[in-house]
Order: sequence, then structure tokens, then C-alpha cells
Amino acid sequence: MSNQSIPTPHIGAQQGEIAETILLPGDPLRAQYIAENFLEDAKQFNATRNMLGFTGTYHGKPVSVMGTGMGCPSIGIYSYELIHFYGCKNLIRIGTAGAIRPEVKIRDLVIGMGACTTSNYVKQFRLPGDYSCICSYELLTKAVKAAEAKGLTYHVGNILSSDMFYNPQLPPVGTGWDQMGVLAVEMEAAALYSNAAYGGANALCILTISDSAITGEATTAEERQTTFTNMMEVALELA
Repeated sequence: MSNQSIPTPHIGAQQGEIAETILLPGDPLRAQYIAENFLEDAKQFNATRNMLGFTGTYHGKPVSVMGTGMGCPSIGIYSYELIHFYGCKNLIRIGTAGAIRPEVKIRDLVIGMGACTTSNYVKQFRLPGDYSCICSYELLTKAVKAAEAKGLTYHVGNILSSDMFYNPQLPPVGTGWDQMGVLAVEMEAAALYSNAAYGGANALCILTISDSAITGEATTAEERQTTFTNMMEVALELA
């Protein structure tokens, strides 16, 4: 871990203000919601670029939560700084995703064992081949146990980190990623997983299905911000 450039250009925290375990929602208002509703004695450590971050305790264990924005480049910057400048060891993305498999329903949890990607983010590590972005097995097993203990409907498998939210060239359902068993589409996990691997940290992506390409169902922005609490509670159990 480096102690240079604290605060960093994107995170205003001082050394020691961020816990080793941090939850990473894309939406900074979701980070604030978690701090206000789940953490005890939460204190804000970041407001740079309005990317709100807080540290408190959950069942007596120190936990931080901070927004990361949208897409691989954004979470790539924040996760790199959290790992290399602030010593974060367990980085847990909690976000929303679109289902592309019929067995995955609205509001189900998806735990990303691996992350395919359409992004060039991973190629910048200049590896002599295609890197498989995978999660921490330790965090994965804990998340599965927590989801089972809570009686939640969850799926474990491959997800897709896409660079495009509005993609005019997605293949029809049954002819593309879903045919290869990919469960859902989001935008950040591949960058998080590769950054964690490079930095020797643990990472996991826990998603709530907010819309479905199969049924056409979708949730509102307010629902996504304040009611997807199951994934928050599962993630907090990993501290």
C-alpha cells in the first residue's frame, strides 16, 4: 500500500478513515442510504465530485461504503485508489443488473462468479491472452451462506460488464451472451475483479435484477436507490 498522495485526486479521506471492507454501489445516494440505515456511528469521509463515502460499524465490525459512478473506467479509478492508497482488502460491488436468462427474475439476487466484458479495460494490463475476471472465492462462499440464511432467491454464475447501457446491436435473446449461460448485464464488475487481482485484494459483485430483457419488466430509479436492501444486507454480512 502506498501512503503517497493522500487524499487522492478522487477520494478526500485521510489514512485510516476507510475500513478494509468497503461496499461499492454505483449510486452515491445509495451509499448514503446504507450509511444512514445500516451503519452505526457513520462518518462521511468523502464528498469529492459528490461521490459520497462513509465509514461506520455493522454488528461491531468496521465497514465503509462509497459510490463509484457508472462503467469500468469510473469504478476502475476508485477501486485502484482504495486498494493501493487506502489499504482496502474486501471490495464488494452492490448494484443493479438486467436479466438476460429466463430463470432470473426481477428482484432476484445475482452473485457474479465471473465477469465477461465488452470493455477494453482489462486489455490495458497487457497480458498475453484473454484474462478471466473472477471473484474472490472466500467472499463468494460467505455471500451464498448469507443469502441462504436469509431465504433469498439468488443465482451464482457469469455476468457481463458492458460499456454500453443503450446498445443498438445486442443480439436477440437466445443467440448471444445468454446462450453461453451469462445471467445478467451490468457495467463495472470486470474492472473491479481485475483491479483486485492486480492489487492482491478480494472482490465480489452482488446484484439485484432491476429489469429483464425476457419479460420487459423494469423497476423505478427510486426503487433501485432505496428498496434493494437484500443485497445490502448480504454484502454487510461479509465484513
